[in-house]
Amino acid sequence: MKKLFFLLFVVPILLTANTIKLPSTIKAVTVYLSGAQIQRNTTFSLKPGISEVILIGLSHKIDENSIQVSGLQSVSILSMAYDINYLEKSESHPQTETWQKEMEQLSQKINMLKNSIAGLKEEELVITKNRLVAGNNQTLDIQKVKEISTYYRERITAIKNAIYTTNLKINKLNKTVQGIQNQLAEANSAPEEPQGELTLKFDAPVTTALELKISYFIHEAGWIPNYDIKSKALNAPLNLAYKANVYQNTGQDWKNVEVTLSTGNPNFNLAKPRLDTKYLNFVSAYNRPSAFKTRKKGYAYNPMVRKVVGTITDASGEPLPGVNVVIKGTSNGTQTDFDGKYAVDIQNGQELEFSYIGQKSIQLPVYSSIMNIQMEEDTAVLDEVIVMGYGSTRSNTSAVSSVNLEQRLQGRAAGVNIVNSSGRTGGVHNVRVRGISNLSNYTPPLYIIDGVPVKGYEVGDLDENEIQNIETLKSETAAAIYGSRSANGVVLITTKRSTLQDDLSNAKFIIKKPYTIASDGDITAIEINTFKFKANYEYFAAPIINENVFLTASFTDWEKHQLLPGEANIYYEGTFAGKTSLDPYTVKKEMVLSLGIDQNISVTRKQERNFKSKSFTGSNRILDRVYNLEIKNNKNTAINIKLMDRIPKSQNKQIKVDDILSNNADYDKERGLLSWNIKLNPQETQKERFSFTVKYPSGRYISL
Repeated sequence: MKKLFFLLFVVPILLTANTIKLPSTIKAVTVYLSGAQIQRNTTFSLKPGISEVILIGLSHKIDENSIQVSGLQSVSILSMAYDINYLEKSESHPQTETWQKEMEQLSQKINMLKNSIAGLKEEELVITKNRLVAGNNQTLDIQKVKEISTYYRERITAIKNAIYTTNLKINKLNKTVQGIQNQLAEANSAPEEPQGELTLKFDAPVTTALELKISYFIHEAGWIPNYDIKSKALNAPLNLAYKANVYQNTGQDWKNVEVTLSTGNPNFNLAKPRLDTKYLNFVSAYNRPSAFKTRKKGYAYNPMVRKVVGTITDASGEPLPGVNVVIKGTSNGTQTDFDGKYAVDIQNGQELEFSYIGQKSIQLPVYSSIMNIQMEEDTAVLDEVIVMGYGSTRSNTSAVSSVNLEQRLQGRAAGVNIVNSSGRTGGVHNVRVRGISNLSNYTPPLYIIDGVPVKGYEVGDLDENEIQNIETLKSETAAAIYGSRSANGVVLITTKRSTLQDDLSNAKFIIKKPYTIASDGDITAIEINTFKFKANYEYFAAPIINENVFLTASFTDWEKHQLLPGEANIYYEGTFAGKTSLDPYTVKKEMVLSLGIDQNISVTRKQERNFKSKSFTGSNRILDRVYNLEIKNNKNTAINIKLMDRIPKSQNKQIKVDDILSNNADYDKERGLLSWNIKLNPQETQKERFSFTVKYPSGRYISL
């Protein structure tokens, strides 16, 4: 209030001149997948008539056409011009002054230690020059000589040790100084940024105090979806932390600003596609039209990726060797190896092109360091353009009754009972953790909200919409962590990190706490929210493609959380299992994640080599195929494993697949897929078998 009083009465005095320069403060930012909307605030007063105000200290990378000004009241804007001032440079790194002061303090310590060494050396010199044990007029006895020799030895040794340890301290301080100097050099190596200025000419009918809001769009910013997925053990819930890696290089630091994350991308061309008649005519065999297909807009370029690796498969899951992977707009690229794997360094460019004969080519932004691609067969039929939208139906929970809230709270935490002590609707409700006795003398449990113990908390103090998760701790576990305070149990409440707002074409995550994001291109990690999913765990193996056994976790109900394609860090039993790529746009209903490879389970697939089974019938050749599968559980616990294989399907009437024996497998005739759901005890081995015959014209070749 004092600042506003000062501005309202002091600034008008300054505005008696024709032009005044004023600063403004970044109040809030809306960060898109690519780009950001900035809101700046400034307060000043205008006298009646025409005045000119220059807002200084803006970014020099503003999209001029996006500038908007609000809060004008009865004042009119006569003109508005955005310019770049190359003489005014951006402020130095905010830590520069702190680093310089620290270096001065370290330099003083080093000089004082050097002075100590100089004093010790002077003492050593005095002892060395005056170490006579006898004068001209007296002779020292043996005992006196021993005493003097001992003194010289001990003192010289002490001096040498003191000098040595002092030099060690100096070396350590010098390393610290060198580190600060390197940090300063890195900060000062960044080019000085020019400053943007917005000149506004106002016409005020009366003296007016303005609280002006200036908003504009800027390109050099964005956020990248990122996930931490954790599982403590088999059959435990799956914890998914939805995070945003926010970056900006706008030339201005965002200091303690309100952050909103939007799933939109204003950089996309919003013009709808136009589909017209396709006319056929004869063309050259080498003149084929481009088959590149535009993917959904949720894939956003990740500028932090320097190398992309992945595996490319066909629609059946078979790896595709020889697929061309090229950085769009360059000649840099690679090809997949025999196993369909590729790796490409990203130096220039933002998109990758994947092309292969007989498959539809794909273009995708570099959105992750892991990009696994499944290609589709190109049947030369024009694909239908389908526009899909992701949304969710959400009930209005702004007016949840206390009874509903209590019921939902009781159902969300195992072991929690809520008792109405008065027996009347709206009465006081006591929360008891199951297993805690002494019901007559009620003492509430200890509430921990976002890691902080809270006294006097009662059911209903938090809006149900604010609660993300509730857990309970009892007996020994609670006592080991919280001591005697947990005698009546502990209720752990985690609140939501953000509020989800669904707009017409995108979702917005309104982050509750303010953030400072430096204009250095580095990442600032912001947690959007954490979710807990009930997961189904299963071991999986498809030895026809990969003989490793994978532990997988599948879950549903992920659609309502507005997940986007991004990298995911997988943690299992407290150990980092590796990275994967989470892509909701390729998942239909159930999302399946691989938690890693279990080396204690082995699967082998072998073909019976019965060469005598080859036979000919007329002009046809007949092949018998018999495969033996062996699964061994070397673990000390029983497991459930899903095993899959396949029988080929014919796409040519001259090729016939007959005599199919699936034995114990479930056989999907439409897709030719075999599956076994097997339970194995510790150290148990199980064998499975299937067979089929293939008949085709002799002299022709097929690939089995």
